[in-house]
Amino acid sequence: MKRREFITLLGGAAATWPHSAKAQQPAIPVIGYLGTSSFELDRLQTDAVRQGLSDTGYVEGQNIAIQYRWAEHQNDRLPALAADLVRRQVALIALGGLPPALAAKAATSTIPIVFQMGVDPVEAGLVASLNRPGGNITGVSNLNVELGPKRLELVHELIPGRSSIALLVNPVNPNAEGLISQTGAAARTLGRNFHVVRASAPRELDAVFARLVELKTGALVIGTDGFLIRHGKLLGELSVRHRVPAIFQTPEFAASGGLMSYGASLPEAYRLVGVYAGRILKGEKPADLPVQRATKAELILNLKTAKALGLTIPLPLLGRADEVIE
Repeated sequence: MKRREFITLLGGAAATWPHSAKAQQPAIPVIGYLGTSSFELDRLQTDAVRQGLSDTGYVEGQNIAIQYRWAEHQNDRLPALAADLVRRQVALIALGGLPPALAAKAATSTIPIVFQMGVDPVEAGLVASLNRPGGNITGVSNLNVELGPKRLELVHELIPGRSSIALLVNPVNPNAEGLISQTGAAARTLGRNFHVVRASAPRELDAVFARLVELKTGALVIGTDGFLIRHGKLLGELSVRHRVPAIFQTPEFAASGGLMSYGASLPEAYRLVGVYAGRILKGEKPADLPVQRATKAELILNLKTAKALGLTIPLPLLGRADEVIE
């Protein structure tokens, strides 16, 4: 072979080396996130999932990619969104809430699914048991639905007399009827009249609080629901404006002006979703990862709001608070 031909051949081979090396680099894993709302409104949750992934060595944009699918408050879109993630052969689907979990479960029996929800996943038919989920699904279950009666007991302690207590639910949430039954039973045990008000869109909330004023409601328990969580700040503002003492599950509610919050930490629960997702990507199987239970609940009181509502928080209640906002 002539020297010029050899050099040309060598140069051509060298030119292909970077392309060959690039082609041999393993593709980064792609996971799907299925949400009922939007990226802007669910930022708290998705930030927490990314933190959990980071805790296990996965950083979005570096060694993992996330495809987000949002139902924009239209749960009937969830089955198609879940099916789309399955068609794209994502390595895993992370999600929050029962409706996305049911949609993902119906869409695949092989792709791992990691959930966060406030209901019992065994009763919901998602897993065989908490300790041995079986199948392709596991995740984190908090106590927020079960804590509805406890929230009612807390406002009963705060609001003297026999005035009625109301419960606000999202009627399209599958947990609504169970929450109404449990919280209503607790109200009857305490001898309080009990009302139920419903809202599934922000435009309905003003009418809800106007109705509470008409009913001369002594206090409001806000039910566990993704829509209500996303509008926690607005709910806090409305409760103060209409002078209706209210309790909710998220610390953000009390921090943004609501009177009281009592519930498990949602950011921590979603962080654990990210941790489980990372462990599964590293080879562990969902069937072998027990459903984690967020059992610690935090009580937060906003003294500034209590003063604005003309309330004095009893010392025993203050003593049990995990945080007091002044």
